[in-house]
Amino acid sequence: MTETAPSNRLVDRRTSNRGDARRDALLAAVEALLREQSLDEVNVAEISRRAGVTRSAFYFYFESKAVAVLALLQGLYDAAADANELLVKAEGEPEDRIRRAITMLFDSVDGSAHSYRALLEARAASPAVREMWEAGRAEFAGVIAGMIGTERAAGRATDGPGEDALAKVLLDVNDHALERHSLGVGPPREQHIEVLTHLWLRSIYGTTAPHRRPRRSTT
Repeated sequence: MTETAPSNRLVDRRTSNRGDARRDALLAAVEALLREQSLDEVNVAEISRRAGVTRSAFYFYFESKAVAVLALLQGLYDAAADANELLVKAEGEPEDRIRRAITMLFDSVDGSAHSYRALLEARAASPAVREMWEAGRAEFAGVIAGMIGTERAAGRATDGPGEDALAKVLLDVNDHALERHSLGVGPPREQHIEVLTHLWLRSIYGTTAPHRRPRRSTT
């Protein structure tokens, strides 16, 4: 994602803030506190104190601590965007592309599990965060739906439920798996990735080995 991506415009009160020293200090303070406390226990006064700025400086950048968590997880958004791009390019075998895309998401969550758990808190508690989350989800679902439609039109994917609904449900499955993984419950990471890959392949291509499917006849 670029500086002008929709998620950045939703999260930051100011535009073009990535790389701003005060903003970076605030996010570093949020991350450090989340290693010690839950989001509910963290307060803006302590964030500001650790960052060496005033409370008003915090609100200059972020509407709330919950929204600051969204900004802290920009790497997760970037990983999701990269995963979508990998899928949409449709280069190479579908199984490899899907597995790599899902692995990228797990890698991103593993790199900031404490922040991701805080995001789950923020999403549950803050209507603003839920709205931003859903806006980002809708954007990603639209891209995936377009990919499914293209693959179907080319005869590489099987017919099935509507592209929009299928994309949204597959992303729901991913989100639930990432949530459980971040909380340390559910199957081990590699099993999670294996099953998700299987579900995506079966749902879109109708098989676990889509490269073996014969192309549809045009007659």
